Amino acid sequence: MSSLSKVKNQMAKWNKNLVNFHSCILIFITVVLSGCATPFASGYGANRQSREEFARYVEDVFRLQNSMTSEVMILTETENDPQNHVTLIRAEQHMHKICAPLNEYAVRNSEGLNIGLLLSHYVEKSAVDCEQAARQVESLLKEF
Repeated sequence: MSSLSKVKNQMAKWNKNLVNFHSCILIFITVVLSGCATPFASGYGANRQSREEFARYVEDVFRLQNSMTSEVMILTETENDPQNHVTLIRAEQHMHKICAPLNEYAVRNSEGLNIGLLLSHYVEKSAVDCEQAARQVESLLKEF
């Protein structure tokens, strides 16, 4: 076999691998995009609400967690010993972690910035957990 034939065979293998790679990438992108769009087809959020209902729910959750943050700040600023509120502070930190997508969404929305599909998806997936975390902080606040 001549060296020209070997080069042609090698290039044919590379081209075949490249085509396979591009096909895999195309399939991956299709799966990812369809996976992101699927939850919106039958409603929003864990309860599959309409877009308007879900928007109101998310706004209510955002207000609740902001209110809890304010109350924790007021309570901890008036206390001389923050060690009295370790559990409360940890619960608030957990709430902030869980509610991060919602807070980012709110900031981007208020600043008129683009809110991508991925961030919207994270908000949809985390809204119920954010509410539960805020309710946990609320119940701890009632103890003081």
